[in-house]
Amino acid sequence: MDAKSDDRATEQAQTLDRWMAQEAAIRAKLGPPGVATLEQLKSCDGMQFLQRIWGGEYPSAPIGHTMDFVPIEAEPGRVVFQGTPGAQHYNPLGSVHGGYFCTLLDSAVGCAVQTKLPRGIGYTTLELKVNLIRAMTDKTGPVRAEGKVIQVGAKVGIAEGRIFDSAGKLYAHASTTCLIFPLP
Repeated sequence: MDAKSDDRATEQAQTLDRWMAQEAAIRAKLGPPGVATLEQLKSCDGMQFLQRIWGGEYPSAPIGHTMDFVPIEAEPGRVVFQGTPGAQHYNPLGSVHGGYFCTLLDSAVGCAVQTKLPRGIGYTTLELKVNLIRAMTDKTGPVRAEGKVIQVGAKVGIAEGRIFDSAGKLYAHASTTCLIFPLP
């Protein structure tokens, strides 16, 4: 190996260590899985609502437990989730099922839209377009899905996302259109 390759390997190992430490810290704060009440949802804006889930004040999302992924970072207009695909996510062909990609990306892009919503406003996914770039296996290691808002208006929210590993390798990208509406 040359010096550049050694540097890249060291940098990737450091990134992987940082990612795993972030994941452990988040998992320690998450509450048990469940569904927040409508009153909890209506009591704060979208960013505050997510922070309360991720801080353990509200129940954590059951889908995160089912698919074994967690939120890692969030700011208005941007959300990152992390998961480690395993054999339990395989399709019959021996690689990670496309549903894992889609679920991770739907969470990232949908929550990115949610971070921009004012108090009393909800959303739901109308359309999700996902392009799978390469296969994931149980050897892939942790991946991150990053969602970023393109535009959130009074009735429609649009975001894009991508899944990448600790070396920066792209596995999938997506776009979503979300319906924005007043909560009942």
